[in-house]
Amino acid sequence: MTSSGANILICDLVGLKLLSDGRPDHSEIARYVAEKGGVFHEGSMSAPATVSDGRLHFHYLPDLSTREELLAVAGNGQYDAVIAAATFLPAETVFPLGGVRIGAGTGNMGSASWGGGSGAGGTAPLMNTPGTNSRATAQMVLKALLKVVPDLPVDELHARVAAGQFDTGRELRDYPTEKLEGKRLAVMGYGNIGREVARLGQAFGMDVVVHARARHREWIEAEGFIYAEDPVRAAAGADALSVHVGLGQPVAETGTWSNSGLIGDAVLSALNDGAILINYDRGELVDVPALARALAAGKVRHAAIDADLFRNLETGALSGPMLAYLALVETYRDRLELLPHAAADTDHPSRVAGAKQAVDQIFSAIVEKRVINLKGTLPEGYTDGGPQVPTGIGGLSAGGLARFAANETTLKLLETAARNIAELTASLGAARAEGRLGEAATASLEAMLLNTNRLASLIRTNGLQGPPARA
Repeated sequence: MTSSGANILICDLVGLKLLSDGRPDHSEIARYVAEKGGVFHEGSMSAPATVSDGRLHFHYLPDLSTREELLAVAGNGQYDAVIAAATFLPAETVFPLGGVRIGAGTGNMGSASWGGGSGAGGTAPLMNTPGTNSRATAQMVLKALLKVVPDLPVDELHARVAAGQFDTGRELRDYPTEKLEGKRLAVMGYGNIGREVARLGQAFGMDVVVHARARHREWIEAEGFIYAEDPVRAAAGADALSVHVGLGQPVAETGTWSNSGLIGDAVLSALNDGAILINYDRGELVDVPALARALAAGKVRHAAIDADLFRNLETGALSGPMLAYLALVETYRDRLELLPHAAADTDHPSRVAGAKQAVDQIFSAIVEKRVINLKGTLPEGYTDGGPQVPTGIGGLSAGGLARFAANETTLKLLETAARNIAELTASLGAARAEGRLGEAATASLEAMLLNTNRLASLIRTNGLQGPPARA
């Protein structure tokens, strides 16, 4: 531990499962902090006491919301570090020992202590927990898509069947539907969430095209996706579009972000007529007037948007990126699905896993001066501990490969399956040259499939896919 200890502010929920009294359950994180030798406090709005016991004290204030509240609590360096999820930290908040965002993007981590949401500057490290909610978000994207395609009116059919008012032989033909297989899914971004969405689309038999930086092209194509050089080419002929690029860098001249309005007229016009737009990333990424035009023209038949919406408790005034979309509700109510940035933030296991990882990273940064999942620049006096993500998310690091290879049993299984496939492949090649391919294929079919299935399973369960970490 440090000689003087430290106070850490937790300003978002670290558990989402409701207890019998209606409060979200934070007990798992309280126990986890104690197990690591820290102290968990259900804090108050008052400043924390000076710590001198060499321990890390975590103060839980999940109801902080407004700029004024945050500045009152953390505007003068009252806390040494912070863990946040969706709460926006103003630039004037001070955290001299660092901050961790539960989740991937860090656009809300505005404190100047680390140079704002990009982490490019300051004297404290900025970190995140990428991957902990990637699968939850990606699955929500597929849920949104499956609500529209296949477009079978399940509720109506259930009601009729339950009432005994349906004849399958005569009436089922009146309810044609469609499948996802063969449709084109455009994914903007090849980060943890974008890649998971692409993989789920591929599992449904969709043709998946991914736009990302050119350095990702080899890896995108290696996973069986189609690479697109720019957003318009990715959207061309797509039946569904899912956005996962993040806000990008701040643009000081306009007060916006480099990716603001990325999904505009050019991209939306390139879609197939009647396409589905899903933006479970940041509300600012879509040009809302352009979306209105696409809805009016029938280019987009349904839009699912997940973005922050805030309401002032005193005045009732609304703010946040969702506000612009509310103007579309009156005209396109039945073709919109609007969520309050809840796609990844309502999954209890993901939030707990992210919070535990955030606690680990705070301990590493403060006690060891080692920064895991660094965002932006590494401050002086710290070492870069590299990336840390769940198995199968975000690519494999050299350390992850070493840990896999250290398991002699698993490594041997992989080696055996690969060797058997190589031998069977060589045997089939020789049989082809000798004109007895049919006989050889019959003899080797079962062995080939058993070994390819084993190899695929080992690759999948051990995360031996995709780009290397931080590629």
